[in-house]
Amino acid sequence: MSDMKITLPDTATITITGQVIDRLIRAGDGDAALLYLYILKMNGELSSSQAAIALDKSKGWIASALATLSRIGLASVDEQAAVSGEEQKPPLKQPRNYSVEEIKTELASGSDFSHVIEETQRVIGRILSPDELLRLFGIYDYLRLPADVIMLLMTHCISESRRTGGGRAPSVRYIEKAAYTWEREGLFTAEKAEEYLKKLDERRNVRSRIKDEMRIRDREFSATEARYVDSWIQMGFEPEAVAIAYDKTVVKTGRMAWPYMDSILKNWYKKDLLTEAKVLESEGKTPPGDLRIKSTEKHGKPNQEELDRMAKILKKITDE
Repeated sequence: MSDMKITLPDTATITITGQVIDRLIRAGDGDAALLYLYILKMNGELSSSQAAIALDKSKGWIASALATLSRIGLASVDEQAAVSGEEQKPPLKQPRNYSVEEIKTELASGSDFSHVIEETQRVIGRILSPDELLRLFGIYDYLRLPADVIMLLMTHCISESRRTGGGRAPSVRYIEKAAYTWEREGLFTAEKAEEYLKKLDERRNVRSRIKDEMRIRDREFSATEARYVDSWIQMGFEPEAVAIAYDKTVVKTGRMAWPYMDSILKNWYKKDLLTEAKVLESEGKTPPGDLRIKSTEKHGKPNQEELDRMAKILKKITDE
């Protein structure tokens, strides 16, 4: 491509020093560069909630990009802590004190919140208490989850409650906790929420297959075990590869040692051994179902015994 001179449209002037540009280039992280430009535009202030909306990203994305900026010295520790703090468990109380009058005003305006109330009461099978109504309004007003997204959240909570709670309807506090997770993930549209639920279902299926491979059939993973398993899934390991690591762990330690198994998989991850076939190939073993035709050559030359056998067959054919 020939050299080009590019003229940028007139905008408010923002100055970036050559030293900062060099750091961003050396980091090789486009996400960090984008977030840095956003922080400059906001005069050095960062709200992960607002940034998630403005950049159409999740808070996890923002935290990762900010970690890079912190590592290369372009973001302060205070900024890092602010975002990290938002990734903690949601509070059980509303972030601000709503009043019943505010809810009445919202309903009188013809907002979609009335549909949210109706759906929630249908899900839990009763009229909401004043405290539950205030919590629900917090999800709608403070977290800014649209009505259609909240409806999807309800469906998800019902499914999870049936799966883990013996069929009981989810409580409003349970729904509120899930809502904070969705807000952190930046799920502000039905499309993003549906994609998130699809990935969640895929991860659950893989987790179930891993549980079967590890002979765990009479219980669910503990919280610590689930963190290990989810990290392996995120790395891209297929269940069959995890099964090999499990077998090696039990043989080596005589028991299921999660840290030991994790170290095996992390080592394989560095070598891109994410599938059963690659793991076995690295150990010089033939993967199951691999019907390779054995070569008749040794060191690039035909096997003499095989050549003699073929010569006898040809002679027999010509004699006939």
